[in-house]
Parts: sequence; C-alpha cells; structure tokens
Amino acid sequence: MQSRSRSYIPSRRLYYLLLFLLVVALWRWTNGWHCFLCSKSKPPPTASPKDVAGLSSQPPNLHNPHAPLIVESPTIEYLDLDNSSFTNGGDRVLILTPLRDAATHLETYFKLIQELSYPHQSIDLAFLVGDSKDDTLDVLQDQIKRLQAPSNPTRYRSAMVIEKDFGDNLPQTVEYRHSFEAQGPRRKGIGRSRNYLLYTALKPEHKWVYWRDVDIVENPSTVIEDLIGHNRDVIVPSYKEYRTHRTYLNWMAHDNRQKRLKHLHREVPLDGIGGVNILVKADVHRSGINFPCYPFENQADTEGFAAMAKRAGYGVWGLPNYVVWHVDTEEKEGNMVKGGREAVEAMERKLTERKGRRKGGKGSVKLDGGGV
Repeated sequence: MQSRSRSYIPSRRLYYLLLFLLVVALWRWTNGWHCFLCSKSKPPPTASPKDVAGLSSQPPNLHNPHAPLIVESPTIEYLDLDNSSFTNGGDRVLILTPLRDAATHLETYFKLIQELSYPHQSIDLAFLVGDSKDDTLDVLQDQIKRLQAPSNPTRYRSAMVIEKDFGDNLPQTVEYRHSFEAQGPRRKGIGRSRNYLLYTALKPEHKWVYWRDVDIVENPSTVIEDLIGHNRDVIVPSYKEYRTHRTYLNWMAHDNRQKRLKHLHREVPLDGIGGVNILVKADVHRSGINFPCYPFENQADTEGFAAMAKRAGYGVWGLPNYVVWHVDTEEKEGNMVKGGREAVEAMERKLTERKGRRKGGKGSVKLDGGGV
C-alpha cells in the first residue's frame, strides 16, 4: 500500500506543473494582444478632463466583430417638449369641432372661422363626424376643399376629417338637447366623441386647443388671441347654458354696453363650463384632463372636464362680459366692436386717462382686465 501512495504523489505534482506551464504558454502567446486598462472608476460628473482624455486616447477595440450602429433613420424622430422653438413660428392652435347632423350650420361656421384674425398658418382644423343622419360629411368636405384650395391665400395650415359612429340615436331637436333629463346620456356621448377627436388630432407642436361648437352665429374675429392673452389653463367666454341651479356666467355680465366694454376682460373663477367656446392649454390635455364619458364628481363632458381640471390643480376661468352668440341663445347686447381688441384696449386707456385727470393727474385707476 505504501508503494502505491508514493507513486501517486509525484504524478499529482506533475499534473499541477503541467497546468502551470500551459497557463504561462497561453499568456506568452497572447502577449501581443492590445490591452485596455481602465482608470479608477469615477462617475461622469466628477471625471476630470484628463480622465476623459485618457479614455479617448486608448486604441480602438480591433477585435469587436460587430459593425458600428449608426442611428440615422427617417423613422426616428426626436422632440424636445421643453423647448417651444420647434413649433416653427408662433403658438400653434388646434381648432376642434365635433359634428352630428350639422349640415345646416356649416356655411355659417366656415364663414366665421375664415374671418378669424389669428394667423391661419398657425391653425390646424379637425372635425369628427359621428352618428349623422343628414349630409354633414358631404357638406363638410365641400367646405374644406373650398377653404383649403391652393388658390386661397388665407387657407389654414391643415384640416383633418374623422369619421366615427358611437351608436347614439338620441333626438337632435333643440328642445330635447337642452332639456335637463337629456343631459346625462347626451353629455356622456359627446364626451366620448370629444376624446376621440382630441387624441386623434393633437400633435406635439400644438400649444393651444380651441374647442368650438358648429352652431355659433357671431363672435369677435379676435376671439382666439383675446382668450390666449389671458394665458389661463382653461378659459371660456360667456354664453347661455341649461339650468344647473347655479349662478350662470352670463348673469355676471354688465347690462350697460359701456360698462361691458370697460370690463371686457374681467375674469371670474368657474366650477363648470359648457362646450360652445373653450380655450385650453394643450399641456392640460396632455396631462390627462379630458372629457369624461362617465360620472366624474356627478358631472360628464365639459362639466366633468372642468371638475377634473380643478381637481388636478388647474385654473378654470370665465369672461362674463366677453360674449359669443349661440344659434339658440337669447343673449344680452354683446361686445362686438369695430377694430376688435385694439379698439377695446384704446377705450380702456382713454377711460384710465379720464379717471386720472379727475384725480388731478395723480396716480391711475386699475381696471378689471384679468390677464390682459
């Protein structure tokens, strides 16, 4: 047994010796390879220029079999939403209008938007036609072709038409649409159509979203820039809505035309809004504030939108003295002034100067102008 043990020990030592010689041989064979030594690990913010230069001076890895990946493709797009310069000229506005059985209103609608003074090349139009029984779609396409004709120097930047039926068979008469019992199912259906329209048409370059009903019959041509001038998250002019047992915005308006003009841009905070005319910062919508087609705090559609916006910390404001006329609205005398906003501001300055002269030229009076 002892002789077997003595013969086993030398053979095991010989095995380790051969393994060591093999490692040495491999090391000597690879001695000509490029060796890359990294300096002591440092986070990028603390790396000195010398550290960076040392890394860049290392020879390239000649043994990488993969071809370099060049990320240059027309299918890849980069947008910096923190930088508004990519909008390429002014604040881009998206005008959104949902349509149903609206053929009789489209001629007036396009006449009014053609007269808007806001730069047309900074405006995109989008419409959603759904559950219509009349020829709304055909009339809309004819109007858009005329408006967007290459020969029309005042055509808009773009126009989009969306078709989407939701199976809504509710009556469309004025009496039914404005009855209290119709508001629940009707507003939920309109909220769904608004959301489809919004999420289909909204693009990263849009800064403002202007919701506009098809059956407006008169408004100031400067309505977009007037509302933008207040720089509010959500803002609406004054118009009549169905009974909610709350104070109407248009009840806050002055009956006297001169007083109305003097306080044209006076702002008041609101709890709920209608959908005739709404200007919204696009980032409010991007943050998830939409038009609920389900009860949200017992509200839906535009009323639910206002409640959701306020719950998220956004401001909802109204202009009681700034009026647009709805087709079935019996409204007070309004704010249509020749010369638009400039004429109103000139009148406001004149009133301020007159008040100052009464005080012997000392000081000035602050008019209710909100964000003007």
